[in-house]
Amino acid sequence: MLSSIRPPAVAGLFYPADPMALSAELSSYMSQASLHKMPNSTAKMTPKAIIVPHAGYIYSGLVAAHGFSCISAIADKIKRVVLLGPAHTVYLQGCALPESTHFSTPLGNLTIDRSSTAKLATYDAVTISNIPHKNEHSLEVELPFLQHCLNEFELLPIVVGDIAPEAMADLLELVWGGDETLIVVSSDLSHFHPYDEAKRLDLETCQKIQAKKSDISSDQACGCRSLNALSLQLIRHNLCITQLSYQNSGDSEISSADDKNRVVGYASFIIN
Repeated sequence: MLSSIRPPAVAGLFYPADPMALSAELSSYMSQASLHKMPNSTAKMTPKAIIVPHAGYIYSGLVAAHGFSCISAIADKIKRVVLLGPAHTVYLQGCALPESTHFSTPLGNLTIDRSSTAKLATYDAVTISNIPHKNEHSLEVELPFLQHCLNEFELLPIVVGDIAPEAMADLLELVWGGDETLIVVSSDLSHFHPYDEAKRLDLETCQKIQAKKSDISSDQACGCRSLNALSLQLIRHNLCITQLSYQNSGDSEISSADDKNRVVGYASFIIN
């Protein structure tokens, strides 16, 4: 197969395009996250999966860092990352894997897991196409964090569209793997509610996520289909989930009073 590279679509918009500036910003978020008091139950956790947000780093970078900080200790073990995020730019029936052989960020290229791509490509719900990936930010914004925290690994990026939780969970099971595989689900929470209302709505959604409910709606989380599939997998594998952090865009240091009238919610979780 000829090599083809998906270039970054939102570098310079959602995160710095300059490699040195990006590395410095990631280091700052990770350093701040290390000072965050984590739930006692996470102290000795070896994560199988994390849930992290995907907004611009100025809004959700610190919340994401709380999730990614949990994987640094197992950096040597992780050889594959299965990354799921919602489709924002195209309507998608089922889910989509890329034709590209590599994804690029300012920090370098990531190799796509072609073996797993070929395995999933035999299923009707799976499309192999670069189109859903071309401008999709929900996966891309997680890549620099992964490059910062891990060593050498292959990436299986899945844009998730309109698909039943059970069908997506069955596909996820095919690439679930063992200790060498990390599952990353990318999702924000509620969108464009007033600050206090958003906190109330997001609290309810976070409780549903921790209760392993598989009926989360798109009004509650844009990555609802990935979250619902993951919940079924947690039940299937008897795994635990713990919330690490929460805030919304109204908590950003650049947020004004007007910004608090229309906020987006962010949370991170660890699964083991």
